[in-house]
Amino acid sequence: MNRRTFLSTAIASSAVSLAGAAESKVRVGQIGTQHAHAAGKMEGLRKLSGLYEVVGIANADEKAGKDYEGLPRLSEEQLLASPGLQAVTIETEVGQSCATALRAIRAGKHVHLDKPGALDHGEFVAMRNQAEKRQLTVQMGYMLRYNPAFQLLFKAKREGWLGEIREIDAMIGKLADARVLKQIGSLPGGGMFELGCHVIDAAMTLLGKPNEVHAFSTPSNDDGVKDNQLAVLVYGRATVTIRCNHADPFGGPRRRFTVAGSKGAMEIIPLESGQATLFLDAAHGEWKKGQQQVKLDVPKGRYDNDLTDFAKVVRGEKKFDWSAAHDIAVHETVMRAAGQNV
Repeated sequence: MNRRTFLSTAIASSAVSLAGAAESKVRVGQIGTQHAHAAGKMEGLRKLSGLYEVVGIANADEKAGKDYEGLPRLSEEQLLASPGLQAVTIETEVGQSCATALRAIRAGKHVHLDKPGALDHGEFVAMRNQAEKRQLTVQMGYMLRYNPAFQLLFKAKREGWLGEIREIDAMIGKLADARVLKQIGSLPGGGMFELGCHVIDAAMTLLGKPNEVHAFSTPSNDDGVKDNQLAVLVYGRATVTIRCNHADPFGGPRRRFTVAGSKGAMEIIPLESGQATLFLDAAHGEWKKGQQQVKLDVPKGRYDNDLTDFAKVVRGEKKFDWSAAHDIAVHETVMRAAGQNV
């Protein structure tokens, strides 16, 4: 298998194997359309028609667009009571997301919960523990988990290619318009809480929970909005720096995630491009010793891999790769990184 088709081929094969008889489709609904990723998730669910049957949408905004055309508009109670419903995606505003997820879990449904999950850590812990008690999956909507370059990075860490990780440096930013600044300004944790959570989740997939978390905020304007933040995660033998800058006109193309270990390193730039530079002190499979460029195919649908994996988990074909303990630790760390008390 060449490097351009790494993982993407495996995911596509999984999708084909899942797209069997109609009765095997996962019956799914969506609650809320307010989250920034809401329309994209619905587009993905409807496109993966061999995997999902969309039952309807609850608590939709009046302005919900073309991705929701033709779907039944239901109350939350009606949706959760739909015959055969197995899973729901939670795409409300973050202030309502955790309570909504908990109601779905209590109704016996698997949940895809968009990031960062809750404003209050105790509420998040209670929701996650309830899902564990009921043996239901909660898939957090961290968008880097299934990106092919990050999947390769996680494999490199898991199989020891990089040795002991000593440092991670990451940045995720954008030039925020007035609407986005208003949104992050309403959150106590600002941009680090709303956007930086993606790279914190990836760092903790590699290193686990940090020993210490230090948060810094340097607002770019006099309004106090936390649009330019830095977090330092301290481990026994590694330091992680996370920057989240909403005042950067080149924040998108400069998004990066770099890892250095005792036997190798990997630099992913830009974050979701599938492009990386891999450094190895020994060959591993198709990857040679030394420095090499990586270019992996990224699915056109941003959430195709996430939703394909979610269907496999809901149908009992595999266990979910991220545990409740991981999600709880990430949520706590995200809050600390954003300067919030937990």
